[in-house]
This record gives sequence, structure tokens and C-alpha cells, in this order.
Amino acid sequence: MNFVLTQEQTDIRKMVREFAEKSVAPTAAERDEKEYFPREIFAAMGELGILGIPYPEEYGGVGSDFVSYAIAVEEISRVCASTGIGLSVHTSLCSWPIFHYGAEEQKQKYLRPLASGNKLGAFGLTEPNAGTDASAGSATAVKDGGSYILNGTKVFNTNGGEAEIEVIFAATDKAAGLKGLSAFIVEKGTPGFTFGKKEIKMGIRSSVQRELIFENCRVPAANLLGKEGEGFKIAMTTLDGGRIGIAAQAVGIAQSALEHAIKYAKERIQFGKPITGNQAISFMLADMATKVDAARLLTYRAAYNKSNHLPYSKEAAMAKLFASDAAVAVTADAVQVFGGYGYSREYPVERLMRDAKITQIYEGTNQAMRMVIAGSILR
Repeated sequence: MNFVLTQEQTDIRKMVREFAEKSVAPTAAERDEKEYFPREIFAAMGELGILGIPYPEEYGGVGSDFVSYAIAVEEISRVCASTGIGLSVHTSLCSWPIFHYGAEEQKQKYLRPLASGNKLGAFGLTEPNAGTDASAGSATAVKDGGSYILNGTKVFNTNGGEAEIEVIFAATDKAAGLKGLSAFIVEKGTPGFTFGKKEIKMGIRSSVQRELIFENCRVPAANLLGKEGEGFKIAMTTLDGGRIGIAAQAVGIAQSALEHAIKYAKERIQFGKPITGNQAISFMLADMATKVDAARLLTYRAAYNKSNHLPYSKEAAMAKLFASDAAVAVTADAVQVFGGYGYSREYPVERLMRDAKITQIYEGTNQAMRMVIAGSILR
């Protein structure tokens, strides 16, 4: 068992960290305040290959692995969790199902521009009445000659309105329940595909989540991903991998909070000495560091398993569960270390605390993660 990163993984961390600190960090607070989605940053990430790290070069990717991808999400999220989630959704939730389930023609047409960064991707499963319970969805896709007619609404769609390519789930056979769910590749600009309200959020404010509206939207039958009725399987296996990205995002948020807390504690003088000399503070920092390291190891294990075609559903759920809880706890402790200043927008830890909470909710709530883990260990 080797806990040392490969040279390629180390080089990718160095490259992404340099990019993040130079091109993402300087505007993170302002973008959060203005709720501005930075398409120019995603274009720059595309040019560096960051949007296609785990995909083969033949499809426009870098040809690396999912550990390197997790590292990239972690490093971007360390300076801006909003940008980190956009990267994660693009790579895990849109590109991966096309790579894994798509026909060769679909990979050439859609995966190549996604992996090369020329286009941005998104994933539409959640509906107003269908969150954790995907079977409650009402979106439909009716076969009509060489097309499917899509009708319905999706909500909380990350990258929605910005992404050129969406993977959308709709029922082709309502009577069959989850076995009647199918997946489709839908391009922005398709007639009948429009956007509704943009969510106003507590955190990840520089990320965009929009409502998607399908009104008699005609999608070519060639854009059916996999086979009819395979949508639920495609969605669940895609989300298994997506949780690695969320875990990595949470690790990046927590790492940032830890670094800020350590720096502040060393500089803050009370009772004539740095507050690190107070055992209450130093022990708090020790616990924070332990949680971050444990979360990172769980995340990298899940990513390693995925890269090496080992089971990773339970491992990804564990990583997402633990890392998100760690991020919420560590960011709250960071605010506490800062005291009153931690509650001020003048310092970054309040933004980290706001950003951390969503990691316990999206791509499967932590209660759902416990269901996944329990289902695996109790078989």
C-alpha cells in the first residue's frame, strides 16, 4: 500500500494549485458577493486540460486518473468552492456517463468537446417533487418517429444555462416506474428547451443553479444515452462517481479553513502571546487537521478504486459522508478560532462555512449516504 502520489499526480496538483491561486482566488470573494458565474475561468481550465483530466486523449482528455481529478477539484475548491462544483459536475456527472454508456458517435460528438474544454456540461435529474426519490419525477420522453418529445422541469441544475450539453433523465414508460426511466443528451438551444429561475443561495454563490424547462422539446433518437429503461442505472452509477467530486470539494474547503485558522492563530495575540499557546485553540486545530487528513484519505481511496475498476459505490458514499461532515465542522471551528472577526465578511472563513453546508446535501444527502453504506455492509 503506497500513500505517496505518483509524479503525474504531484505535477497535476502543482499545476492546478498555481492556476487556482493566480486565476481563481483573486476574484473569489467578489464573485461570491455578486453571484457571478466565471465562464472565463472555465475556458482557461479547458485550455489547461483541467476539464478532461480522467478521460483518454483520443476523446480530447488528458489521459490521467480519477485521483488526479479529485486532486484538481480539491485544489480549485480550496480557493473557490463555487468553481470546484462546476468542475465536478462537468467532469463527473456529464462527461462520465457519455464516456461510460455512450456510443462511439456520441463520444466523438459530445465527450470530445467536453473533455477538451470547448463546451461545458451539466446533469438534470432533480425535479421539484423528486429529490432523493428519483421515482417521483414527472418528466417524460415520448418516442415520435426518429425523435423523442421531452416535457417536464428540472431544478437545482448546476451549470444550467451556461452548459452547452446536458444529460437529462425522463420517463419513456411511466408505468414501469424506475425501470422506465431513460437518459438523453440534450444540447442548449434545442427548440423547446428553456431556462427558468436562477437560485439565490446561502453558499456556492458564484456557481449557477437554474431551472430547466422542456416544452415539447424534440431530441433526436440518436441522443438516447444507453438503452430505453437504463436511465436509473445510469443516474445512480454516475452519482456514485460524482460523490468523489463532492468529497474532494469538501476536502478543499476544509483544507482552506484549516490553513486560515492556523495562520490567524499564530498571528493573533491575546494575554501577551499567540492564541496557539492556548491549549483550547491548539487542540481544536489538531482535531481539525485530523478530520481533514482522514477525509482526504477516504476520498483518494474511492478515486483510486474507480480508476482501478474496483468497487467504489460504498467507498464514495463513505468519503462524501465523512468529508462533508468534516468540512462543516472544520469551517465552523475556523470561524470560532477567528472569534468575532470570523463572522465578518472581511475574512474568508465565513464564506467557507457557508459553502461547506451544501456538501452534506447535494448528489445524495448524508442520510442517503448512510442508506448506501448500510445497504452495502448488510447484504
